Amino acid sequence: MALQVVGYFLASCIGLSLGLLGGGGSVLALPILVYVMQVPPKAAIAMTLVIVGAVSLIGVIPHWRRGNVNLPKALIFGSATMVGAFGGAKLATLPLVTETFQLILFAVLMLVAAIFMIRKAQQRPQLSSTEDPDLATYPAPICKYCWLWLLTEGIAIGVLTGLVGVGGGFAIVPALVLLGKLPMKEAIGTSLLIIAFNSVAGFLGYFGQVSLDYHLMVSFTFFAALGILLGSHLSSFVDAKNLQKGFAYFLMAISAFILFQQRDTFRSSKANSYLPEISSQVLLQKAQ
Repeated sequence: MALQVVGYFLASCIGLSLGLLGGGGSVLALPILVYVMQVPPKAAIAMTLVIVGAVSLIGVIPHWRRGNVNLPKALIFGSATMVGAFGGAKLATLPLVTETFQLILFAVLMLVAAIFMIRKAQQRPQLSSTEDPDLATYPAPICKYCWLWLLTEGIAIGVLTGLVGVGGGFAIVPALVLLGKLPMKEAIGTSLLIIAFNSVAGFLGYFGQVSLDYHLMVSFTFFAALGILLGSHLSSFVDAKNLQKGFAYFLMAISAFILFQQRDTFRSSKANSYLPEISSQVLLQKAQ
């Protein structure tokens, strides 16, 4: 019971971080479900997709009201990510893809997202008074067939979403800016809608393949939604840049924790690499 209370408190913290930072917090849903709520990893990933999708959809509402959601780009990019997410989820249900592999891949992606957030927070570009400071941290688009690259990256992001349950906002927003040529505010709002699309497709790929705790999914999403409302209110009083950097270091710590928890896998892999050599030595001794 105590662990459940802690888990629901952390769920509200996920929503709080999403409200304050505009993204990133949803990646914490998987480690909380696995290590606090004691949910098996494959089931936790499927449940994370529902939670991330619902929370992202709630986050779309204020962006939609402000006109910061580009529906055509969301449908184009989202269609590619949905195909990838469904395929990634189906791939994850194969016996070849172990829960350990999924957790390690998730930890690596968290590390990449954290590094991206730190670099973005440290950049201080020189701008004109009319230039968007967030947009200036990205280079100008240089590709000739941007729409093709957009679809290709969409499929790749979708596969990762299906495999490990991450929304992929840290990759979707730059793709929409560089390849979709959207202003930053539109890219952020549009990415939330795309993440919701991804989550639906990924969950459908898992549906019927893993056992799900629907009560936990609904209650977890409820507390995360409460956190978003509070975070959105506090965002006007808090410096998001400093928070983003601190949150990125926190993500790195969680990533290290997950990799530490899977240390036995690395040890067993190393031990198995010695087995052929040991076996050959034993056979040679017997032959002598």
